[in-house]
Parts: sequence; structure tokens; C-alpha cells
Amino acid sequence: MVMYHGDNRSLQQQFGSEALANRFLETIVHERFTDADKQFIEGSSFFFLATADADGRPDCSFKGGLPGFVRVIAPDVLVFPDYDGNGMFKSLGNIRANPHVGLLFISFEERRRRIRVNGTANLSFDGPLLESFPGGQVLVRVTPEHIFPNCPRYIPKMQMVEASEYVPHEGCVPPEPEWKGRKEFEDVVPPRRL
Repeated sequence: MVMYHGDNRSLQQQFGSEALANRFLETIVHERFTDADKQFIEGSSFFFLATADADGRPDCSFKGGLPGFVRVIAPDVLVFPDYDGNGMFKSLGNIRANPHVGLLFISFEERRRRIRVNGTANLSFDGPLLESFPGGQVLVRVTPEHIFPNCPRYIPKMQMVEASEYVPHEGCVPPEPEWKGRKEFEDVVPPRRL
């Protein structure tokens, strides 16, 4: 997959950054996860997932869990579970229609950092790997095409106070969110899949 298309290149030329963009390709953009990538990604408790439908209309979603809910299982494979949500299936439906995805991992802690993973994804609805994620209803498998860090200078310094009480984990059935019991939704919320 080509990293830069014509409009990227045109803007790089307009702003004098084409040589810098080329140097990034030569030095930091890679197609396989390094040990440092794996450590950072698997230590993350959230990331942002960008998808698009078959017509290219974008959608961005927050994905959260306990550290380790995203796993790099091979140098060219990243997996994460899809947990119970609002039932719209925007991200997963888009992946079925258009497998191209972008993942953004960010650390707001003392050593602010971010890494981007662009690639293709597919869905798995059963199997032992999915079963190893408590609360996972679908497994998303991502094959990276471009992995690269981003400059962290605009990331604010923040700290995690506590994990969400709704995050699935071994030996725990998370509570149902309040909104699922509201009058306008209670008759259409499907039974919980545990």
C-alpha cells in the first residue's frame, strides 16, 4: 500500500516537507510490529479506531478495555475484541464493507507517546482466540500496512484515575449501562450475550 497519494505529495511540496516525509518513510514507517510497538500497544487501555463504509464515509470509534485487551500475536497481526455496545455496529459493519482501518494509540502519562497502525481488518465470530477475551463477542484481526509513531508534542499530560466499571474481565460480569433500561430503549435491547 502506498503511504502518500497525489494530494499528500502536493501539500508536501506546497509546504516544503516532501524530503521530511520521505525520510519518515525511510526511517520510522514499518510494516511489522517491533517489540517496542508490542509493549506499548499491549499496555494501552484504549485506542481510537477509524473505519469507512464502502463509499468512503468515515467513522471513528473509541475502543477501551484493560491493558492487554489489544494483543500483537505476530509481527504482522494485531487482534482485539469487540465488546457489547450500542448495537449499531458502525465499526464492524464498515470493516465488512471496507477492510481498511486506522488505529491510534495514545499515552497521556508522563512519557506522552502515540503510534498509528494503518492496515486491513477482518472479523472472526468464534474460536479459541476469541474465547481468550472475556466479554468479547467478535474478534477483529488487523494486518498492518504502515506502523509509525507520531510527534507527541500536542498531547496533553493526563493520568488514568481508574478503569471503567463496564470493562469485561475474567470472573466479572459488568453491570448493564443505565441507558439500556431507559423507557425509549428497554423494549428493543437484545438479550445480553455472556
